[in-house]
Amino acid sequence: MGRETAMKRSGRQWLVVAAALAVFSGCGGPDGGSGGGRAGVKPDRDIVLAIRQAGQTTASSVEVQPLRDPAVDGFLKQAADLEAAHKFVDAVAAVDRALKLAPDAPEILQLKAELLIGLHRYADAEALARKSFELGPRLGSLCARNWQTVIETRRVAKDEASASSAKAQLAACRVPPRQRL
Repeated sequence: MGRETAMKRSGRQWLVVAAALAVFSGCGGPDGGSGGGRAGVKPDRDIVLAIRQAGQTTASSVEVQPLRDPAVDGFLKQAADLEAAHKFVDAVAAVDRALKLAPDAPEILQLKAELLIGLHRYADAEALARKSFELGPRLGSLCARNWQTVIETRRVAKDEASASSAKAQLAACRVPPRQRL
């Protein structure tokens, strides 16, 4: 019995250490404390994944894709590569360069919002998602990503009433198929 008690106590000690490491690993400032914010920031990937999946599942039969300056596409490709390399601050900088060329592009604003979620800058992400919605088509996948961003940021803020309101907005993004007779 003494050995089992010691093992249980040891197991609890490991849980306490693991919990402390989890809590303190998020400390260090807005860029995650990565020594300059260039790499090593651990984003909240589950939130970003939920946002992007909302866009995929709400895609309508009509999606408007703007014609863009090739330089903008180059910056967006660079941002995607940097995000894949877990260099989230640099990815935001690349998106900012794209926004200098296309400042009111709703899909680029939403991309920046998603990157800011990864940097735990939730209020900024929500503001950009709302701006993207105002400038965007208000239907389809971009609309869904906008409102899923708001839902997730409101959940992080523990504001379930606003998250529920945003869910209703998300439902309005879906374009029902036309009934053919």
